[in-house]
Amino acid sequence: RVQMWDLWFHPPCLCDGRFRSTVASKQRKEVEGGKEEQQLVECTVVKAVQADLISQTKNNTDAQTRKIAIDFDNTHEAYKSKDNIELLRSLLVFKLCTFDLLVDKNKELMDLSKKVFGKRLFERLMKMTFYGQFVAGEDHNSIKPLIHKNQAFGVGSVLDYSVEEDLTQEEIDVSCCLLTVGVDHREKKYKAHRQFGDRRGGVVSARTYFYADEAKCDAQMETFLNCIKASGGASVDGFSAVKMTALGRPQFLLQFSEVLVKWRRFFNLLAAQQGKSGMDALEQKLELEQLKESLTKLGVGNKDDIENWFTGEKLGSSGTIDLLDWNSLINDRTKISNLLVIPNVENGQLEPLLRKFTVEEEKQMKRMLQRVDVLAKHAVDNGVRLMVDAEQTYFQPAISRLTLEMQRIFNREKPIIFNTYQCYLKEAYDNVSVDVELSRREGWYFGAKLVRGAYMYQERSRAEEIGYEDPINPDYEATNRMYHKCLEFVLEEIDHNRKANVMVASHNEDTVKFTLGKMNEMGLSPTEKKVYFGQLLGMCDQISFPLGQAGFPVYKYVPYGPVNEVIPYLSRRALENRGFMKGSQRERSLLWKELKRRLLNGQILYKPVY
Repeated sequence: RVQMWDLWFHPPCLCDGRFRSTVASKQRKEVEGGKEEQQLVECTVVKAVQADLISQTKNNTDAQTRKIAIDFDNTHEAYKSKDNIELLRSLLVFKLCTFDLLVDKNKELMDLSKKVFGKRLFERLMKMTFYGQFVAGEDHNSIKPLIHKNQAFGVGSVLDYSVEEDLTQEEIDVSCCLLTVGVDHREKKYKAHRQFGDRRGGVVSARTYFYADEAKCDAQMETFLNCIKASGGASVDGFSAVKMTALGRPQFLLQFSEVLVKWRRFFNLLAAQQGKSGMDALEQKLELEQLKESLTKLGVGNKDDIENWFTGEKLGSSGTIDLLDWNSLINDRTKISNLLVIPNVENGQLEPLLRKFTVEEEKQMKRMLQRVDVLAKHAVDNGVRLMVDAEQTYFQPAISRLTLEMQRIFNREKPIIFNTYQCYLKEAYDNVSVDVELSRREGWYFGAKLVRGAYMYQERSRAEEIGYEDPINPDYEATNRMYHKCLEFVLEEIDHNRKANVMVASHNEDTVKFTLGKMNEMGLSPTEKKVYFGQLLGMCDQISFPLGQAGFPVYKYVPYGPVNEVIPYLSRRALENRGFMKGSQRERSLLWKELKRRLLNGQILYKPVY
């Protein structure tokens, strides 16, 4: 039989003199009143060719004295790729998105419009408004003109085939029943619950895919393969986005996530016994002899078993064990899985960490991993980088671990696989810092996309309803601090080790300026392509296009798909971005400013030239 742990846990033996972090524990500055530290660049217009302004090498001392400066108020540069009709459409759409009634009832209003106007007229209306603003086209051929135009103005693409399903409550019930066959002893957070899944009234949008059967997973893999091919054919140096929940049975991700979280929690318990609780994850180093005594007292095994546990893996040569050492022990090849037990927090009894899957579950799990491997190889063959989207917290530990395994294999020569970190999570910094350290030790290219997060309302509602700790930071300011803390850590790693790469996926202008300021301090040239920027198509062009024209690697997240099948995506985006849209007064004022400038200059029929 295939053992499930044999399929992905292949950490190389780490030698006694392994390299450890010298950057991770650098003290961060806290800011009074919860405000971000003002390390923002004063920007001026960038019109010159950037090769003259920025050195190609970090070692050039002259480059380190020059400052990257961009004016995000320069509407001529920001909107030179848009004609006047596009500017008017943006103004209309952004204004409509400020009305709560339209946002809250967007699904019902679109359904009503379809009935009133008919399918053809409804599709034309959508293309003139919301679909035209936020979606590139219906298929990989129709999106090419937009991609090529953006590329001509320095903006790349992250392609995302954004067809989503609207599932009725009955369909969700069936799907969830498939997740919970037999007795389920898992913790509350890692059990399937019918009422959650990006719920909107009585309808659920499959932002996270629901398992139907293996044939459906194969079909979704083919969709991703086509998206990768389209990305390779339509743009240079592009990205393609994938979602792990589309590729296999979610029960596997739930169970795997629970295993990883429980094992880490056990480490935290042992750290607390040594008086090291409350520290950052990488700073928690357990004294090996005390650890062995604690494990023996807990009844994990006898002294000889535990001694062999660590010496067999060549761990603890420095006299300490950290979280990465601890994680490497979850590996069936060590033949010590009988020792992998943890205390049950409810009854205090030891229980096995690794419960065996059924034969059929192991087959399903193996097919999921095979699909992931096929996608990664296809990305390499097509010269495309793969962006693995973040999903809900009860899936995310497994998704992140599988993504790390892909990075171990495919990021040896350059960054091909990028993981996504949601900074509205309380544990975001620990997740980023631990993964960076693992990449440093093992010598592969770290790739990360940093986002604030897209599931806040659902996550909070689920935690309250089911009864577990809310995983989300308490407020927006806390999320901002977490984002900048994670970003600063990765930027420090880039400065220290050029194998790290990060996409600053943010619509927050202050965050972009913060990043430019840090790049100035580091003397990091945009031509090195270690720091990328990303925004959604149709949003924040005043950030994306000035960056692109100044030589920075910047990307639009480009969704595409048939109009009627992309409606659930548009509906979800309207709800997710309601706060940003309501606060889009600045973007609307810039659009008006540019429209007035053109009219005063007689550019009534302005067409972009490229």
